[in-house]
Amino acid sequence: MARFRILSLDGGGIRGLITTILLARLDAERGLAGWLERADLIAGTSTGGLIALALARGASLAEIRALYEERGKSIFDDSWLDNVRDLGNIVGAQYHTKKLQGELQGLFGAARLRDLNKRVLITAFDLDNEDPRPDHRRWKPKLFHNFPGTDSDGAMPAWKVGLYTSAAPTYFPTADGYVDGGVFANNPAMCALAQSQDARIGRRTALEDVALLSLGTGSSLLYVEGQRHDWGYAQWAQALLGVMFDGTIGIADYQCRQMLGVRYHRLAPRFAAGEAFALDSVERIPELVAFAGKVDIAPAARWLRRNWK
Repeated sequence: MARFRILSLDGGGIRGLITTILLARLDAERGLAGWLERADLIAGTSTGGLIALALARGASLAEIRALYEERGKSIFDDSWLDNVRDLGNIVGAQYHTKKLQGELQGLFGAARLRDLNKRVLITAFDLDNEDPRPDHRRWKPKLFHNFPGTDSDGAMPAWKVGLYTSAAPTYFPTADGYVDGGVFANNPAMCALAQSQDARIGRRTALEDVALLSLGTGSSLLYVEGQRHDWGYAQWAQALLGVMFDGTIGIADYQCRQMLGVRYHRLAPRFAAGEAFALDSVERIPELVAFAGKVDIAPAARWLRRNWK
């Protein structure tokens, strides 16, 4: 029987809608009602971070789904005037954060990470730690969490952490010097597993007592054809974000599978060949809903019945 249950949620922008539907479908499976309440840690990156924070705050899956379906178009809304100023996204982020910030403040209010009902681990990347010592000043990954200890981020407002983790490069501006945690952990499963082993949280959980369910937001069959590419900045710019995000997803999956074996399960639906959904594909929300409703969740449900007790 698992003593420490981890739910890990990938990044993916509007595709987080898929995650909410898959979680709800699992909750409706025989014998699994309320399984989310037994999670000891919910980890998330970007849109997965927002879902993790919302679940830990006590929001229902129906409420979270409604935010994607009803507010997604507002959050990913770009005016023609802004496009002119940004030269079509060449010199500026595609979207402002004002609407996203408003939604997050409305959802979390004054709640801080320490006020949440569950432990969370949320990824972001700090572009400048502003250390006054020149030989210590640098950029670095940042894992926001509400575990006890001297390094706890419990005092951080939940809405701010949500803004930090979802500041995807080229899509949104940086937020207080942070960008989307997807640049180093678009799949935060390994970060969450490492957190379970940190003695600073007061209890190191044996690996054989950990159960970890990792959810993706839908992956596309992308590739770069050819064996040699003599590319520079301009050519790599289009592909680099996708390579980076997908690469971190794959390596975390491999690491967790190797370390946990059967106590680890990855539910990562794959789109059909030639099908791709950008982080801001809000005009295709009905397609995302239809896709999520057809994903085979039977293996994940069986895994939960065996390991999430």
